[in-house]
Amino acid sequence: MHPTNNRIADIVPEVREWRRWLHQNPELLFELPKTSAFVADKLRDIGVDEIHENIAETGIVAIIKGNGDGPTIALRADMDALPIDELSSDDHASQSPGKMHACGHDGHSAMLLGAAKYLTETRNFAGTAVLIFQPAEEGGSGAKAMIETGFFDRFDVSEVYGMHNMPNMPIGQFGLRNGPIMAATDFFYVEIEGVGGHASQPHRCVDPLVAANAIYSGFQSIITRNTNPVKNGLISITAMQSGEANNVIPQTATIKGTVRNLHEETRDLIERRMNEIVEGVAKTYGVKAELKFDRLCPVTINHDAQFTHAADAAAQIVGADNVDKVQPVRLGGEDFSYMLQEKPGAIIFVGNGPTAGLHHPEYDFNDEALPYGIGYWTRIIEDRLPLTK
Repeated sequence: MHPTNNRIADIVPEVREWRRWLHQNPELLFELPKTSAFVADKLRDIGVDEIHENIAETGIVAIIKGNGDGPTIALRADMDALPIDELSSDDHASQSPGKMHACGHDGHSAMLLGAAKYLTETRNFAGTAVLIFQPAEEGGSGAKAMIETGFFDRFDVSEVYGMHNMPNMPIGQFGLRNGPIMAATDFFYVEIEGVGGHASQPHRCVDPLVAANAIYSGFQSIITRNTNPVKNGLISITAMQSGEANNVIPQTATIKGTVRNLHEETRDLIERRMNEIVEGVAKTYGVKAELKFDRLCPVTINHDAQFTHAADAAAQIVGADNVDKVQPVRLGGEDFSYMLQEKPGAIIFVGNGPTAGLHHPEYDFNDEALPYGIGYWTRIIEDRLPLTK
């Protein structure tokens, strides 16, 4: 099935150039001066009805009014990149060392700009389309920051939809599921302080490494022995850092990692048990130890009706056989979850083809996915805000 109509096909070459410019100029978190200026300039060129800039520092909201009165539907794309050195020889590779679009937010923003161009030209809907260009999805909770400005209520948004590319899902396919679709994401940090000294005199020291090992082992037991086996999740300890010399017992040690799960009660239990273990180990081994548990985003939960609307819109673009409505739950996090806590909506995955995985230094958004994403966005607006016949 052809992914979209001829007008969208005509837009794609220009959108591809926008996408590649964004890829060449990655920026991080809320520090998006070039990115947000580029997006705003394109929106002005396109001729949307309103552009609201500097929402949560560098976020942008564009307003497109249809031909008639109706509700307000929001579409969201993220704009920020990752602190990764890109491994690529492409002409459009990152021009900023240590930064790259390793998650496809360049593609997400470009597709939403393409939808803005189409919707502004055609206005084949009754109501208002709100296009959200969000900063700081990668660990900065930019969605939460934008919500806290009150823009949902300011623009009277009734529903909100998101989209994310998915490597190794074939081009021309979409995937989603009802209910929980992505995990709550938390980071944790444990700072341990003992008494350092010469390695030949351990009795004069308080070794933080002994405590760090006990905390490591204790954390591993939480999933296997404390959480409900059908509602567990994971704890990944990703860094243990302490000392440098062969003959020195260090003064301090640090543990870092992440927690992922799909149930708020499990999330609460894990944080409580981690605190208890850290406090208990500190007393047992005579060290000072403190846990910082940083809740980044809640579980991403698609709403029933909006899941159906999203699946139907995707099916109109690629056919029902190319829409997987029972995608597996993924333990990656997505701060779009904050928006879904505020308004009914859904997030969908669009196929990126056989590319490197997300957050990999060789990843690149696949431009062949552009017409499918643009087509999906426009179908959501036209389906949810139909013109009165």
